[in-house]
Amino acid sequence: MRQFSASQLKDWLADAQRAKPVLLDVREPWEFETCRINGSISMPMRGIPARYHELRRDQDIVMVCHHGARSFQAGMFLEQMGFTSIINPQGGVAAWARDVDPTMPTY
Repeated sequence: MRQFSASQLKDWLADAQRAKPVLLDVREPWEFETCRINGSISMPMRGIPARYHELRRDQDIVMVCHHGARSFQAGMFLEQMGFTSIINPQGGVAAWARDVDPTMPTY
């Protein structure tokens, strides 16, 4: 699983020449409602075993959680299921709020 910083993710999302990844937010619904990276889809970690078939195995998928631990675990599961391009940003949405969007609510 690849890892990179919130700033690197910001640069990727801003690059019009590059295909956009799926931003898969694995936090609980209340967390997702509190704050999220624009364009993220909510798929709480507990639901991934039942819903991972909704994702394409060959698409870039950026896993998102609060600090990066849950997203790392969910990403490992997806890799075991045959997904080939899983990315886990270091520090999760907390790092995004700190380094990219200081106006984002935090918790």
